[in-house]
Amino acid sequence: MLQVNIHEAKTNLSRLIQKAIDEGEPFIIAKSGKPMVTVSPFSITPDPEGRVGFLKGMMEIPDDFDSMGKEEIQTMFEA
Repeated sequence: MLQVNIHEAKTNLSRLIQKAIDEGEPFIIAKSGKPMVTVSPFSITPDPEGRVGFLKGMMEIPDDFDSMGKEEIQTMFEA
């Protein structure tokens, strides 16, 4: 696993992060040669069933949705 000192990490952080993402390998940031933290790529595992439309068919939007409560809201602002 790659180990870099803090100064090198600050200087090359974008490059190090991109390398970790591309290669999928974490790297260690050290201070005076002593390992301090591990930086690893974050991966999101896609939901096999998908998230878009997961509530489809479970609720209904009324036809007058855009005007629901219009009079009440208007009264609150005009009072």
